[in-house]
Amino acid sequence: MNTADLIWMNGEFVSWEDAKVHVLTHSLHYGTGVFEGIRAYETERGTAIFRHNDHLDRLRRSAAMYYMDVPYQQEKLREVTHELITRNGFRSCYIRPLVYRGHGPMGLYPLDNPVEVVIAVWEWGAYLGEEGKREGITAKVSSWERISPRSLYPHAKATGQYLNSVLAKIEAAKAGYQEAILLDHLGHVCEGSGENIFMVREGVIYTPPQTASILDGINRKSVIQIATDLGHKLVERDIARGELVNADEVFMTGTAAELTPVREIDDITLGPPGPITREIQGIFDDALTGRAPQYAEWLDLVQVPSKA
Repeated sequence: MNTADLIWMNGEFVSWEDAKVHVLTHSLHYGTGVFEGIRAYETERGTAIFRHNDHLDRLRRSAAMYYMDVPYQQEKLREVTHELITRNGFRSCYIRPLVYRGHGPMGLYPLDNPVEVVIAVWEWGAYLGEEGKREGITAKVSSWERISPRSLYPHAKATGQYLNSVLAKIEAAKAGYQEAILLDHLGHVCEGSGENIFMVREGVIYTPPQTASILDGINRKSVIQIATDLGHKLVERDIARGELVNADEVFMTGTAAELTPVREIDDITLGPPGPITREIQGIFDDALTGRAPQYAEWLDLVQVPSKA
């Protein structure tokens, strides 16, 4: 992980080393925070943030689900993110806005604690590796069930909820796999530890619906749009575990993972990335980096001067 010079914290630009919180910060003890993962890419027109406003809108909605009013307007967060990237001299980077309950009264009732906001940026390559993007990754269906909508809000990108993903990720890694696949509370395929999932069977693309406890992924939406524009039939429906290993192609999407094929699930080989996966991946990568003019509205351009 390549660090940056500055982080934006509660209205101020502070050095990376000085961006600190009190040890009694409420979110540190109880997970009362929400966040986003966003990427900026170098394009021919300059640095561009992919679907920036969509991410900031989801951040606001996640915060609202946990009774937090973000103390800055969305446009303000957009502007300071541009400035943060510029000040750090990045041409491409990962962006992490975080809204959380800060230091105040201890205990489970959080509403008397201040709502604080941090935005950090750093240089970060493909989450599951460049080789994984090219050749596909191995995955394991986790013994850990995805959090139930009867317990928490699966649609919120909340800090505490990611303990569920952490357990699944560790289990998969210790067993020798690169990623985990979680089932929902009804036993249907849900998502990866940090990605949405798609499968292809007889030319049709399938993906779990909103009712399967998935996170409403921004890149998921993008891939659905691209696949539809390419003329593919795409169906959102419940997927049984056994369908995955009988699929012709499987791939995952997420801001960190981008679009990554899956070549093996539970030691059953699916094969190399298939033609539909490759076609969508190519257009998607073009959209991220400004080479697909039909998706230019997804890019929020930032002019970043070179450090040289």
